Amino acid sequence: MSTPVSAAGRLLAYFQFLLAIFYILLARAVATHGAAGLVFDPWTGLVEQALFVLLLALGFTCFSFWSRSEGEQGIGFPLRAGWLRESALGLAAGWALAVVCVLVLALSGGIAVSITPRLAQWGWLLVEVAFFALMALGEEIALRGYAFQRLSRSVGPLGASLLVAAFYAILQSLLPGAARSTVVVALLFSLALSATVVRTRALWVSWGINFGWKASRALLFGLAVDGLNSHSPVVQGNPMGSFWLTGGSFGLESSWFVALLLLGFLPLVFRLTAELNDRYNPLVIEPGGIPVDIDALVRAQHEAAAPSEPAAAPLVQILPAAAPTPTDPPEQS
Repeated sequence: MSTPVSAAGRLLAYFQFLLAIFYILLARAVATHGAAGLVFDPWTGLVEQALFVLLLALGFTCFSFWSRSEGEQGIGFPLRAGWLRESALGLAAGWALAVVCVLVLALSGGIAVSITPRLAQWGWLLVEVAFFALMALGEEIALRGYAFQRLSRSVGPLGASLLVAAFYAILQSLLPGAARSTVVVALLFSLALSATVVRTRALWVSWGINFGWKASRALLFGLAVDGLNSHSPVVQGNPMGSFWLTGGSFGLESSWFVALLLLGFLPLVFRLTAELNDRYNPLVIEPGGIPVDIDALVRAQHEAAAPSEPAAAPLVQILPAAAPTPTDPPEQS
């Protein structure tokens, strides 16, 4: 449970959130232009994502020293016990979500898959794995890292989750080929990721889900991600079916079926993070305004529950009482 924040504290946190958004946009512009000036295709995308993550990590680490509050984790990746397990949990959940979608596509209309036999292309597969890992890392730091923590302090975790989801949906709607279903899928997917952050107080699980969901579809099945179908150098997949299922050329981010699937994925996220939520969000009882002597209450409750001592049994006289001593007869005159 979060501690109460004053109005001045909420206003300051909101100002820090706006400053963080400005820095995110600046870091993206610097990374894009920097990568274009440093390398050429096909390394541009990987270098751009690496520069973006580096700028975010350095900048928000500095910001966190200025405004860190109790319970916040800097950029969102604390090296705590079990962080590898949390990442693996997210990867498994994201991969399972992608596999369910692929199975439905294969059973409904089929997927035309072509595999490149050239061994030289398999080496680029590792480059694409690093690209998706860095892309998911950058998205999580930008959308659910320091800026999300500041916004949560200002408007609460639920309000921050809704605002970040709306912001992400707007960004997705601006991509070429996006549809109305793209906005719905982006909203639900962002809410699911934000829920993991609130419940685990870290980005390990959300990063794993983001990475597993996108990399599995692109690299293992050759499907389009955000309208791009050129990520995998080895596998190319072309789903055949209605737009309602496949999302068309934009990919599953525009599928209404995925939107329905994410509605069921949200409660699953709560189930998967139940143990982590109990660990990092313990129930805290806030003291009230009336002083209460807890020790006296416990003692009184114990005394009331303890069995009372039995009353002393009355004494029973067994021997007969002594006979009265006879008095002497009166003397006769």
